Amino acid sequence: MRSDQVVVGIGPVAPEAVVRVARDGAGVRLADEALAEMARSRDVVDSLAKDDRPHYGISTGFGALATTHIPAERRTQLQRSLIRSHAAGSGPEVEREVVRALMLLRLSTLATGRTGVRVETAQAYAAMLDAGLTPVVHEYGSLGCSGDLAPLSSVALALMGEGAVRDGAGTLRAAAEALRSCGIEPVELAEKEGLALVNGTDGMLGMLLLALADLRLLLATADVAAAMSVEALLGTDAVFADDLHRLRPHPGQAASAANLRALLAGSGIMASHRGPECTRVQDAYSLRCAPQVHGAARDTAAHASAVAGRELAAAVDNPVITLDGRVESNGNFHGAPVGYVLDFLAIAVADVAGMSERRTDRFLDVARSNGLPPFLAADPGVDSGHMIAHYTAAGIVSELKRLAVPASVDSIPSSAMQEDHVSMGWAAARKLRRALDGLTRVLAVEIVTAARALDLRAPLEPAGPTAAVRAAVRAAGVAGPGPDRHLAPEIETVVDLVGSGALLTATGISLS
Repeated sequence: MRSDQVVVGIGPVAPEAVVRVARDGAGVRLADEALAEMARSRDVVDSLAKDDRPHYGISTGFGALATTHIPAERRTQLQRSLIRSHAAGSGPEVEREVVRALMLLRLSTLATGRTGVRVETAQAYAAMLDAGLTPVVHEYGSLGCSGDLAPLSSVALALMGEGAVRDGAGTLRAAAEALRSCGIEPVELAEKEGLALVNGTDGMLGMLLLALADLRLLLATADVAAAMSVEALLGTDAVFADDLHRLRPHPGQAASAANLRALLAGSGIMASHRGPECTRVQDAYSLRCAPQVHGAARDTAAHASAVAGRELAAAVDNPVITLDGRVESNGNFHGAPVGYVLDFLAIAVADVAGMSERRTDRFLDVARSNGLPPFLAADPGVDSGHMIAHYTAAGIVSELKRLAVPASVDSIPSSAMQEDHVSMGWAAARKLRRALDGLTRVLAVEIVTAARALDLRAPLEPAGPTAAVRAAVRAAGVAGPGPDRHLAPEIETVVDLVGSGALLTATGISLS
């Protein structure tokens, strides 16, 4: 038994467990309680399979074909046909971490006993995930209703020994051969099992959980970037006072302001212009209102986390086997709750990035930078400094605004009008992943720029935490002010520092 296994029981898996399995490659196993509950609900399905009356998903077709009765001798073929026809995705491969998150979440629903799958089917699914076999899932194919059908069908296809997977080393292999090499028997699906494997919001939920993990890091990093900019632009930290933020008691705003106070404590640069000789009354909004915007994004993420928590506790399938043994059709597979918050997060991400880009721009304009050279160039005119680094940030922010257009309002009917309203939650999740990458890059440009500006304020010294971030940037190979040089590799270096959390660690303080 692997020591890093996540145990999947009848209750919800923790968000942290999803990240461990998806990103860190942790294994999984099913709890004994889950095996017992699945066996009980399977007895219900087996009894109905012998019934002469049609039961959806057990002895009928699917979707608009739900009225078609399927005789017992053709039901294995029915399940096979369902998975083969629904594994109709197209486009680039979806990232390994997304597929692993999707698989863990589907396994968690199977483990509740509400789907009616056989124990051996769930065990084979768990074994595939535990062995690091990742079915090839394509970008397009889910409308976010009746589950993430094409993505989940691609996984079920591999479970049947068809299609392709990537092994733990990332090598593309035929599913049958990869299963065999791991000692896993391909599954011949029985009644109801095809539906149970594909009828869930697992793809969009998995991406939401991964996005929330990333966003927690990025919002704290946004506070670091803002602190460096406020400091290097000779702004004031008085607006971050605790009593001011208690006047508007949004929890995210309070957390961001507390971060900014901690990051700027003891700054020699801030102290240099606190006297009566300073005639500036108010900073621009991109400096003064950072806690309000970063905080609103935090509160949006908190709402999304609450939705994700409820979805983690759900058993999404259609039909479901209820606790008292009924088999009931339902609409719980509709992805609207998840789709809405995915779209909401994309709005917050675009706004945080937009504010960051505005701070970067201020450094480069002599009319607003309070004594810094044009574009932070060593020899303005000969050198362009950070002019085009800002263009990069501006171009990304422009795209983030387009990505903030909600996918969840764009329903399109399908399945001969049986599925006449869909969530587009998968699409919302895919664009949020791209948006988070964009925010990472915009923050990196601001940090590279602010670090150079802090150098240009010498001999004045920044605060300990912001000085430590600048030192981490320099230690990674990003040089200080000087003649123009190739900036793209330096930006990419800081992108990696932001994404890894290294800059948060460098501050030496705990940021919320």
